[in-house]
Amino acid sequence: MGMVEEIITALSRIKWLFVIARNSSFTYKGRTVDVKEVGRELGVRYVLEGSVRKAGGRVRITAQLIDATNGAHLWADRFDGDVQDVLELQDNVAVSVAGVIEPTLQAAEIGRLADRRTHDLAAYDLYLRALPHGLSYEKDRVVQAIDLLRRAIERDPRYGPALALSAWCHLQLDVGGWTESRDTNRRQAVDLARQALRVAGDDPGVLTHAGHVLGYFGEDIKAAIGLMDRSLELNPSFAHGWRWSGWIRLYAGQADLAIEHFRTSLRLSPRDRTAGRLTGIGIAHFFSRRFDDAAATLLVSLEELPAHATPYQFLAACYAHMGRLDEAREIVTRLRIITPVVVPSVVPYRSPEHRELFLSGLRLAAGET
Repeated sequence: MGMVEEIITALSRIKWLFVIARNSSFTYKGRTVDVKEVGRELGVRYVLEGSVRKAGGRVRITAQLIDATNGAHLWADRFDGDVQDVLELQDNVAVSVAGVIEPTLQAAEIGRLADRRTHDLAAYDLYLRALPHGLSYEKDRVVQAIDLLRRAIERDPRYGPALALSAWCHLQLDVGGWTESRDTNRRQAVDLARQALRVAGDDPGVLTHAGHVLGYFGEDIKAAIGLMDRSLELNPSFAHGWRWSGWIRLYAGQADLAIEHFRTSLRLSPRDRTAGRLTGIGIAHFFSRRFDDAAATLLVSLEELPAHATPYQFLAACYAHMGRLDEAREIVTRLRIITPVVVPSVVPYRSPEHRELFLSGLRLAAGET
């Protein structure tokens, strides 16, 4: 019973999920029931079920997430621990389950809606269709996401997640050097982020996207950190929240703390795409002058996400500082394929030492010194 309570509490912190309370879910305890029947009776699309078994001084907890409409298994895992540490095990399982369920359900919902006609979608459908494009780091897809989100916001001007995601997509345009006017794009992003906070400032996803945008575009870094901390206070199992908090710590000059936050995100959601978090870890190593670790990590991130400018820029700078200029220039050649901006005029990193380390290495790699 304690395990179920912990998981229900953790899942309830995810604002966009409708979670059935304990009293209703416990009516099925000890019964052999069809998952589809459970879904119909409770009015839910997804069911999380599991078991607890003891053997000697050991405990094994299993959990699986099932689509109640068709019985498909979306995720399953098991957790082992000592009976003496059962309370700690309960906490770890609850956090891990909540962390992995959010991106798993998000992906399932995106897939469910992928074949529906765009002009029939409501604001939420438009938002879900925009998600994979916005997270692609590819120019044409990010632009498509912005258009989908614009239409979602037209349907519901107070739709906080759509406002926040649109702001973040404008950030991606800046990162890629894909804007005709950086100042105009910056104003649009900051305005969307602030609108999102006004209408949905208690939503962890809104807080993290908006906080990341404000921190990136040079707004008060302490305020941006405060938004991240508030998001993680509302939902400690929010893997993406830990990810964006890691980026804000990079902007603030807190490289080692950034690595902690990125690794927490990876632990909470190990099967989600890792490239963005590995890029952040690589940058943190770079700022700490651990160039070998930085280069190795950035190379791995590029294998998964070859269209993102940031890891190329830092890898080129890293090679330049290591004296590997031929490799640095090769990376710059690859970088020019995806963006016209090799050496950015403005960067979000607040530490003068970090800015100089990055830009001097990148200028050397690009032959601008």
